[in-house]
Amino acid sequence: METTIQPLYTILGANGVIANETAKHLTANNHRVRLVSRNPKSIYGITDLVSADITSEADTLRAVQGSDVVILCAGLKYDIKVWSVAWPAIMDNVIRACKANGAKLLFFDNVYSYGLVEGQMLESSPYNPASKKGAVRARIATQLMDEVQAGNINATIARAADFYGPHANQTGFLNLMIMERFKKKSAAMWIGRDDMPHSYTYTPDAGHGMYLLSQQAESWNQVWHLPTAAPAPDGKAYVQMFATAMGVKAKHFNLGKFMLGATGIFDTTVKEIVEMLYQNNYPYHFNSGKFEKFFNYTPTGYQQGIRDTVAAEK
Repeated sequence: METTIQPLYTILGANGVIANETAKHLTANNHRVRLVSRNPKSIYGITDLVSADITSEADTLRAVQGSDVVILCAGLKYDIKVWSVAWPAIMDNVIRACKANGAKLLFFDNVYSYGLVEGQMLESSPYNPASKKGAVRARIATQLMDEVQAGNINATIARAADFYGPHANQTGFLNLMIMERFKKKSAAMWIGRDDMPHSYTYTPDAGHGMYLLSQQAESWNQVWHLPTAAPAPDGKAYVQMFATAMGVKAKHFNLGKFMLGATGIFDTTVKEIVEMLYQNNYPYHFNSGKFEKFFNYTPTGYQQGIRDTVAAEK
């Protein structure tokens, strides 16, 4: 009797919060998973670990060998000098490796390529980057979908809003600026205007969404917005929800352009945030209606998501 070999799902950029959430669903459904990063760590019993630098073509080809589906969840240092060199190299390498192996590519992306959008951000929103980092993201997203249109690869772009959630303490804005500061008995920080609505994607929803997209034959070769609750609260409401969940007073202060600029002299990460201020100074409405309708999926509400994020710290 012939043994059917299960498809291999390779996660590039393993051990980040979105990669981990995606891996959780893949392993729970008995899929073969390979984890790739500079220093991959086993999670959920996964033993196929590959150490690789995906800015290297040779490393990427080696890491992707034998894969059926490649999930690109890489995170880079928040520095335009790094992004402008590394992201184009990564996209070139991953596309080439997927072609060589006949693998599908699922790319976890952000919304920087859209720039400032009036009204709802939709999958059909044109690329109009308002930042250098957005220009980089628009370039690599366009490159990937051009390959799709040419019939050279099966690929999907899955976008999330800024995100928050359990264990997202290194990359989740709400985790960093509100929850972590409340834990230290400090006032929360909010960057930009705190009276503007701003969508946030809950990381367990993002990971579940990535898994569902990877399993659905009809989902390939298009852009999807991962499930994100609506309507979006404003900064004051987020601070209050975290304060309520943590049993503390809802104290916060705002960092505007002047303060960020001054702080940026000493902190390059903060300096990099300045060009993204438009995201916090204007309404930011991320629409995931396409995904919700197709998969009959209801995103986690903000109050529940924040309660669960706080509970995960205990």
